[in-house]
Amino acid sequence: MRIGIGLPNQVRNVDPTVIPRWAAKAEEAGFSTLGTVGRHAFPGVSDTVALTAAAAATSRIGLMPGVLLAPTWPGAVLAKELAGIDGISGGRLTLGIGVGNRPDDFVLPEYGLRGRGARLDRDLETFRDVWDGKAVGGGPNPAVPAGTRQIPMLFGGWAPAALARMVRWGSGYIGGAMPAAMVAPSYEAAKTAWTEAGREGSPRFVALSYFALGDVEAARANVGAYYLAGGDELARMVVEGMSISPEKVKATIADYEALGADEIVFNPGTGDLAEIERLAALVF
Repeated sequence: MRIGIGLPNQVRNVDPTVIPRWAAKAEEAGFSTLGTVGRHAFPGVSDTVALTAAAAATSRIGLMPGVLLAPTWPGAVLAKELAGIDGISGGRLTLGIGVGNRPDDFVLPEYGLRGRGARLDRDLETFRDVWDGKAVGGGPNPAVPAGTRQIPMLFGGWAPAALARMVRWGSGYIGGAMPAAMVAPSYEAAKTAWTEAGREGSPRFVALSYFALGDVEAARANVGAYYLAGGDELARMVVEGMSISPEKVKATIADYEALGADEIVFNPGTGDLAEIERLAALVF
């Protein structure tokens, strides 16, 4: 199982200058992927900005939002942004995508919480057309350079509609940042949907987990604040599931290996650059 690490883009009040330095150090340390966590209504750095900075600061490591709340964006604009990130990185982007469920993240009046699933279904068609180089805006010009590829997509979420999108558009499934036992039913549902749709092989499975090996209390406070918009129970569950010791990091990896995950991305609870070396020392 491959081991990735998240960027600290949604650590509360993160110093944005740490993001490219974090990306470069993570690549040097040998991690497989740089992930992001994204909300509009939180004092951090946007997924697209963080991934662009990471793309420019690295040359080998994969890039993946986990997950980007696509229906909060105009579809054609987001498609162009993602194509640019993928192009700058030399084709290293995998799009982790979800619909979102926190009302305050839907900051544009015409892109509200209501109807977000239908918008995403429409936007997935738009993504394909934009990346194929079709004209946009009623004029003769495409939005992206020639040679832009179809970016591989992973889907998160528990609803049947999320799994339907995965089997139609995606290459796999990305689980929530919870213990493996809680994610297991979603993995099984994704496998079943994949098989019933007649897709060959099996979906790619990516796991997410938060970690803190330095200032654990600060990390817990940051992660709890991020998830509080989803309710006290969710925030507490994610915080309690954090890997905060060498033993817990190794147990989390073992649990997800047993579940059949292809990759796990450990998201940081702080922006402390030393966390990269602490985690690398345990997993490599």
